Amino acid sequence: MKKKRLNKKNLLLFLMFIFFLVLFIISGIKIVNYIKDNRANEKIKKDINSSIKINEKATNDKYIIDFKALKEQNSDTVGYIKVNGTNIEYAVVKGTNNAYYLNHNFNNDWNGSGWIFADYRNKFDGTDKNIVIYGHSMRDKSMFGTLKYVLNKDWYENKDNHIIILVTETGTHYYKVFSTYSISKEDYYITTDFISNEDFGTFINKIKSRSIYSYGVSVGDNERILTLSSCIGDTSKRVVLHAKLITDYKGEL
Repeated sequence: MKKKRLNKKNLLLFLMFIFFLVLFIISGIKIVNYIKDNRANEKIKKDINSSIKINEKATNDKYIIDFKALKEQNSDTVGYIKVNGTNIEYAVVKGTNNAYYLNHNFNNDWNGSGWIFADYRNKFDGTDKNIVIYGHSMRDKSMFGTLKYVLNKDWYENKDNHIIILVTETGTHYYKVFSTYSISKEDYYITTDFISNEDFGTFINKIKSRSIYSYGVSVGDNERILTLSSCIGDTSKRVVLHAKLITDYKGEL
């Protein structure tokens, strides 16, 4: 009887050992793939920078983007985004859905880190009321891993961070931040089509009321905005930034 109990105990210990061994191997593979994916994307980012020139002496239009070269590398390229006070400075792509670039990078290789991408419903023809751009919140602070900084007091109280730069084939566009917040996953703030200006005005009032900081920026129902979104914490939460297009930006707030 005692021998049987020992055998059962040994079997249980053996099964537990196998379970944790498999768990350890799987975790190790995930870590290796994570590092590999991040390194691949970092190299792509450096390669992309060769198509980007920055004129520090210029007041506006500092970024000169060779879109022809970028589109030869990836025809889905629609822009280049820069967010002050973060590590966000990436070429932006747009696929035929909002799933592809969650696990594919700029080179169209499968990559768990994905890439920075615009909502597939956006047109980038000057008619978009709300351009929405997404990115994973990576632990190594790549992609939109630093978008969560917009929830920090030292970020939103620094006016130098309030201008978002989005360069497209039509030129350099400046957006002024008017709302930042975190919220449970939803579809409302990523609405891209509106029935009327009144409908858009209702949308603006709603997302503006959510802001954790009062930016003092008025946004009319006939204006155009930019929305940045990423996960924060667990996958059920989102960090969100909204900014309005400034057509007469002169290099200062």
